Amino acid sequence: MALHRLTSITMGVPHPAETAAYYTDFGLSPDGDGWFTTRDAGRQLHIVHAPTRRLVEVRVGADTPDDLSAAASRLRRLGMGSRATDSTLTAYERTTGVRAVLEVAPRLTQPATPPTSYNGPGRAERTGTRAPAVLRTAPVRPGKLGHAVVGTTDFAATTAFFRDGLGFLASDYLKDTGAFLRCSTDHHNILVLAAPVAFLHHTSWQVDDVDEVGRGAAAMLEHHPERHVWGLGRHHAGSNFFWYLKDPAGNFSEYYSDMDCIIDDQLWTPDVLEGARSLFTWGPPPPPSFLHPEDLAALMTGAHSAAG
Repeated sequence: MALHRLTSITMGVPHPAETAAYYTDFGLSPDGDGWFTTRDAGRQLHIVHAPTRRLVEVRVGADTPDDLSAAASRLRRLGMGSRATDSTLTAYERTTGVRAVLEVAPRLTQPATPPTSYNGPGRAERTGTRAPAVLRTAPVRPGKLGHAVVGTTDFAATTAFFRDGLGFLASDYLKDTGAFLRCSTDHHNILVLAAPVAFLHHTSWQVDDVDEVGRGAAAMLEHHPERHVWGLGRHHAGSNFFWYLKDPAGNFSEYYSDMDCIIDDQLWTPDVLEGARSLFTWGPPPPPSFLHPEDLAALMTGAHSAAG
């Protein structure tokens, strides 16, 4: 596909310094002016001030200027405007106010990490030594930004903007309330969720394996048990291991590993998922606050006040 990765997101929060300290603990590296880097992909999170927490911007890598022109044409057919330069195309999703920037950028090539060795029935991949994972002491540092999840009051319109306008592909759907959309070979890079107000639900960050998911969460919770939201578990959509935590602004952040990878689009058929299967395969059930964050009523009040 012409699009090839989610390059960065901008997150708006009422108290940037407090939120920045959280993402430093989470394993992202401060890089000046509210920016944070991942281990493999450079600047991927920008934290700015906003009256309420929200997804301000998503930036998406494209291969060539022709890919930007094609997206501009698709947006025009949908009645959506855009602004172009030689290397970028900027458009606004009307319902959520999210600014989307397609930018000509090099494809990301991550260094291969050695496969984790596991022993099993009739299979001894590791002998005479403890599992390397139990000996790890270095802080967990995410390799890249995986995806962002945005709530919208017009599910069809927001889905159409990303899928039919920008050119994301659909991987799976949550009946008529969720769309897992990809701009890379990862199962999803944007998840659009039907919601009573536009907001940022969570961001997701790749780590090397399930042990790093657990180690990262354990370190985050050691002195701040209130950060725990949901985990450890494994999703059905995307198949990834997960653990969710909550930042001071109320956004969820996810450590994940082992995400489904879609190399040949013709070999993947999107499913329409329902019930528990739409949320997880195993693990504890999600708390009510994950499905309906506790501050949604306040966010709705703020949105109505701003509109008035």
